Amino acid sequence: MIGAKKVQLPVLVEKDEDGFFVVECPLIPGCYTQGKTLDEALKNIHEVIELCLEEQKEEIVEQLDTIQEFSYHVVSVEV
Repeated sequence: MIGAKKVQLPVLVEKDEDGFFVVECPLIPGCYTQGKTLDEALKNIHEVIELCLEEQKEEIVEQLDTIQEFSYHVVSVEV
């Protein structure tokens, strides 16, 4: 594919109460999946991201082009 570019997309992984790994790409609305293992969940999110890009490529690429910086932070709170 001429003119195609690779982008690095962040994903968030959470292990749920049933032991499944739930993974989502926060930069693409509705882009999430799960797997029994972390490897399976990461493979699945890769496929879901590709499907989302096929369906909404123009909108998503425009959105990604506007992001100047993306970072991940953890905030501790007392509960």
